[in-house]
Amino acid sequence: MNDLEYTYAVARIRALETSLISSTDIERLMACQDEEQCLQFLSEKGWGDGTGSMDASAMLTREEEKTWEVIDDVAPDLSVFDVLSYPKLYHNLKAAIKEVCTEMENKNIFYDDCAIPGKEMLSIVQNKEFSRLPGKMGEAAQEAYETLLHTRDGQLCDVIVDRAALDAIYEAGQKADDEIIRNYAESTVAIADIKIAVRSQKTAKSLDFMKRAMAPCQSVNVDQLAKAAAGGMEAIRDYLLGTTYAEGAQALEDSPSAFERWCDNRMMETIRPQKYNSFSVGPLVAYVLARENEIKTVRIILTGKQNEFPDEAIRERIREMYV
Repeated sequence: MNDLEYTYAVARIRALETSLISSTDIERLMACQDEEQCLQFLSEKGWGDGTGSMDASAMLTREEEKTWEVIDDVAPDLSVFDVLSYPKLYHNLKAAIKEVCTEMENKNIFYDDCAIPGKEMLSIVQNKEFSRLPGKMGEAAQEAYETLLHTRDGQLCDVIVDRAALDAIYEAGQKADDEIIRNYAESTVAIADIKIAVRSQKTAKSLDFMKRAMAPCQSVNVDQLAKAAAGGMEAIRDYLLGTTYAEGAQALEDSPSAFERWCDNRMMETIRPQKYNSFSVGPLVAYVLARENEIKTVRIILTGKQNEFPDEAIRERIREMYV
């Protein structure tokens, strides 16, 4: 895109940013007595399909669709956004492999808003047409398929596909011309590695397991992180203190929920400078990530209200907003 096209696209996004969920909106949602009041508030803000439906799942799904409808409308080069859909793409691969190998049909487990929608992915796996998959995905698919078929180890299947997804995200970041994509890839992979370390420590996973699951990146040394996880939670905190993710060490001390929240807040910090950028794809990518973040946060609040969780428990999980 030339500068003029960027200016037009960013101007559209700037106008839409005014309707993003703010911290004030989050407080108003928290003040609602129950899920129904929350849904009513969101409906009044324009969320959902405009029919007044109080179906929470349908409302959140519709908001995800709206985000990509906007991007489809304003972005001349949609390939820049491919990396953002990799998690859904690789989820479809995992779901298809498990459905084929276990011969158990599950409803509503696939995403259709990615490069290979559910039915197509299922067909690829059923016919073992792994060469149709992009990049190195085919190799990972075949390995995961054969592993699950012969060992029935669903967790190992997940590790193979999840690792392939992280590698694909990082590779896309390394090749990207846009800084925000490089930063997104770096943060996504590093945070995933840290989460793997934390979960592996809690479940007493082996060093070999962690090294297989973690994806190398610049800001985290996976060998040192895995060794730290093998040494205990305190060792993980000590390692993080020497990295750019030092704040995550404090979050770990607070609680698992605080750590998960810190991970998402870290991504918001990564993209927030795009508010001041008017001549690149950065603000468009930031808008997508901001929308994903607010939808996740709204889902957390709705779930908490539905299950009558204490406000303190819900607040511990609430993410920072982009605006």
